[in-house]
Amino acid sequence: MTAKDAPRPHRRLTGKHLVTAAIFVVSVGLIAVGISVGEPAEVLQKAVNICLECIGIG
Repeated sequence: MTAKDAPRPHRRLTGKHLVTAAIFVVSVGLIAVGISVGEPAEVLQKAVNICLECIGIG
């Protein structure tokens, strides 16, 4: 049996990895909620307004 054929031990999530995974899942969920309520369009509108004020048009 070679090293490639040897069975791999099951990896368990340690505390640090569990926290990282939880933060990732929560952040993806919050991004999905933001997209579903139309936040990207609002952020774009605010950016356009700020940009136009900067150059003196708005």
